[in-house]
Amino acid sequence: MVENSDDRLAAEQKARVMIDRQLEAAGWVVQDRKDLNLFAPQRGIAVREVIMKPGHGRVDYLLYIDKTVVGVIEAKPNGTPLSGVEWQSAMYATGLPNDVRRKALDSEGRLPFVFEASGTETHFTNGFDPRPRARRVFNFPKPGHLAATMRAKKDNPNELPTWRGKVHELPILDEAGLRPAQIEAVNGIEKSLAEQRYGRSLVQMATGAGKTYTAVTEAYRLLKWGGFKRVLFLVDRNNLADQTMGEFQNYRTPDDGRRFTELYNVTKLARGGMPDSTKVAISTIQRVFKAIKNEDVPEGDDQVLDEFRPDEPVTVAYNPDLPPESFDLVIVDEAHRSIYGVWRGVLEYFDAHMIGLTATPGKQTFGFFQQNLVSEYTYQQSVADGVNVDFDIYRIKTDITQNGSLIEAGTYVPAVNRDTREQKLVKLDEDLDYTPGQLDRAVTAKHQIRTVLETFRNNLFTEIFPGRRTVPKTLIFAKDDNHAEEIVQTVREVFGKGNDFAAKITYSAKDPKGHLKAFRTSPAMRVAVTVDMIATGTDVKPLECVLFMRDVRSGQYFEQMKGRGARTINSADLKSVTDDADAKTRFVIVDAIGVTEHGFVEPPLNRDKSISLKKLLDKSATLNLTEDETATLASRLAALDRQLKPAERTEIDEVAHTSMREIVRALVDAVDPEKQAAAIRTQPDRDPADVIQYLLDSATEPLASNPELRKRIIDIRRMKDQLIDEVSTDSVLEAYGVQKPDRAKEIVTSWREYLAVNRAEIGAIELMYEAKGRGISFNQIQELADRIARPPHNWTVDLIWNAYLSLEVEYKGRPENRDRHTATDLISLLRLEAGVDEALVPYAEQVEARYVNWLARQEQAGVTFTETQRWWLDKMMQIIASSAQLDAGDLENAPFDEKGGIDGALRDLGEETGSIIIELNRELAA
Repeated sequence: MVENSDDRLAAEQKARVMIDRQLEAAGWVVQDRKDLNLFAPQRGIAVREVIMKPGHGRVDYLLYIDKTVVGVIEAKPNGTPLSGVEWQSAMYATGLPNDVRRKALDSEGRLPFVFEASGTETHFTNGFDPRPRARRVFNFPKPGHLAATMRAKKDNPNELPTWRGKVHELPILDEAGLRPAQIEAVNGIEKSLAEQRYGRSLVQMATGAGKTYTAVTEAYRLLKWGGFKRVLFLVDRNNLADQTMGEFQNYRTPDDGRRFTELYNVTKLARGGMPDSTKVAISTIQRVFKAIKNEDVPEGDDQVLDEFRPDEPVTVAYNPDLPPESFDLVIVDEAHRSIYGVWRGVLEYFDAHMIGLTATPGKQTFGFFQQNLVSEYTYQQSVADGVNVDFDIYRIKTDITQNGSLIEAGTYVPAVNRDTREQKLVKLDEDLDYTPGQLDRAVTAKHQIRTVLETFRNNLFTEIFPGRRTVPKTLIFAKDDNHAEEIVQTVREVFGKGNDFAAKITYSAKDPKGHLKAFRTSPAMRVAVTVDMIATGTDVKPLECVLFMRDVRSGQYFEQMKGRGARTINSADLKSVTDDADAKTRFVIVDAIGVTEHGFVEPPLNRDKSISLKKLLDKSATLNLTEDETATLASRLAALDRQLKPAERTEIDEVAHTSMREIVRALVDAVDPEKQAAAIRTQPDRDPADVIQYLLDSATEPLASNPELRKRIIDIRRMKDQLIDEVSTDSVLEAYGVQKPDRAKEIVTSWREYLAVNRAEIGAIELMYEAKGRGISFNQIQELADRIARPPHNWTVDLIWNAYLSLEVEYKGRPENRDRHTATDLISLLRLEAGVDEALVPYAEQVEARYVNWLARQEQAGVTFTETQRWWLDKMMQIIASSAQLDAGDLENAPFDEKGGIDGALRDLGEETGSIIIELNRELAA
């Protein structure tokens, strides 16, 4: 069918009316050629129907900014494929008449800003980009935005003025303080930005691996060196916005050590526009939608945001207060969430590169991010690297959970109003035969809840956490708020505890943030019950148990919920809230509903609990490990690595000629289905089973070829376990208060022989003989203490110290300290053997005496200290007394952190803080 020319003209005229409105909304004034007035008050002028130089026709719109010609617009009827008319607009961009005096040109001599538009679609090509390419934009940019690009080009004519050019010149990443997965993610993002094959980049990073820190690192680099002007950081929940704000506030820049927020303004997105000073805006996607519409969202109400989930895809309209060019980068945290359906229009409103962060991408996520996965870091890899801990599964099945139940007609049963919680008795008119799927939604079976929780309680310290006595921090997932209410009450009854033992943390609960803080830090609160509020993104590092009393049909959502228990925590912090937990080496999923039986649930690495670590290592020596046993060995070694002290880890790494984590990572990679499939694809002629066996054998080789390493691992493992004998009976053979002289002499003689034999190998011994103890670190002393504690010696500081006293070696310390010793008293024992001291004096007393002398010398030299300064000096002395040395990093820990850490020391002691630390170490330490 031949298109009627009148219809075409009408369609094009209709498109121009829409284009005029879009230009005017963005701050342009639209003029006819005959009414041209370059002195109009607006910066940007779009002139209709301008005749170009011969052979280049008539351009639909010629664009001026500050009286200078900068670009063209080619208008076409609605429905016209705009990529097919780019040749036409390009011709206009090179066809400017010679009599135009003030014009801006790109490096190829063309007008830099070229648009194709139909009223419903707009394409934009920026000639200042390194490889100019048309991209779809929501609306024409404001004149000021384009003017800023021209000004940047004028100020630095030898540099590309857009971020697409500047990302090619980013400095090499400073990798200090970054994990390997974070380094890979940053480099992957920047490679994607430089190549510009896609407008979106996806980062898959296991829960707990530091996605937000990675994003803050990237934001800093792009704002400082990449030409980016502003970043939008989208979070999943309002409470996560607070966590993200904290990440930005605490981030110290690698180049000068200042905090991110000292350099760039970070704020939460509010209604309407933002101050020009805002460099990072943090928001939920609902709030962004409201901001584009110039509407308010109640502050801090996650439930309102969650309920604000439209049934149909949202549509957005241009807002000049928050135009599409407001952000150069949009970071979507928890990008697995289904925001690409109803919320897609909000994401695509902005003319920005988009980075997605997720631990669990689904097909929709991959599709939205154009399959551009720039880095991948799996949960199993994070366990191998010590970023997360592995998990075990404990299954509880009940009759009602599996089969449902029947209540006969005529029975009086309580009915609870879901909204008011009002309870009344009702008589059933007919039999109530409910299924497992109706449990805790239509029907609450109180005895089923009680049965599950009693089973959990009864097996908690025998099977789930054997040998423990304190209920581990436990998070229970309920089906809804009413179900959570029933669980909280039953938990308190089953464990016989008060209100502070268990609490509901849901959006409807009173003070959920306060309860969440208590759950993280309070020794009293052991159990939290939630529905969705703690399901994603919220860290509770001491958490050791996740109890599912609700089913989950989404693999992505399950991984997020599971990940709440995966976080690592240092032993001291864990012990402060769970007193009988030595180290977090795993967490346990207690499944009371069957959630772990879904096909999307990957098994833990620790797949065979019945086999011992020694047996696994023995099988590795003969290359007889199965795939499941290889995974189990990886889990056991990763758990052991979490328990190692620094000196023990150094010792193991030296024996292994690599790191324990590298060995574990290789074992994990060998059982990774994707890596196995990749290896099979590269060797199509080999039997797949042989290929997999080769991977397993190669990963096992560092253990199989190193008997000393296997022996050392078992020795250290035995030191971590204390067996409890409840069977044997005992009787007294002898009792005495001091060591027998013969035994004491034997210990001292063996100790001296040990010092002589190991002098060259153990740094603390060598330093004591060669440098009279100067420079001994606490790690070196701890290494010595750990080594002598192993078989065959099994020595402690107390044992050796008391042996010397039994041989009547002179003691010159305070009487109350005669029988109280710490690891640093090994220094006193070494000083005695090296001839530095003639008598035994507790190390802490030696440090205190030197400190008193140092203060006296300062006073004689005319140096006085205020009461505040003496607090810092006294605490520094105490650290040296207990740790043999003081490091600047110690000032960020207790007790110094209560007074501001390093910043507080600089405030109170001044710029001489560093010199004081050096001097105190020199004067007070060994």
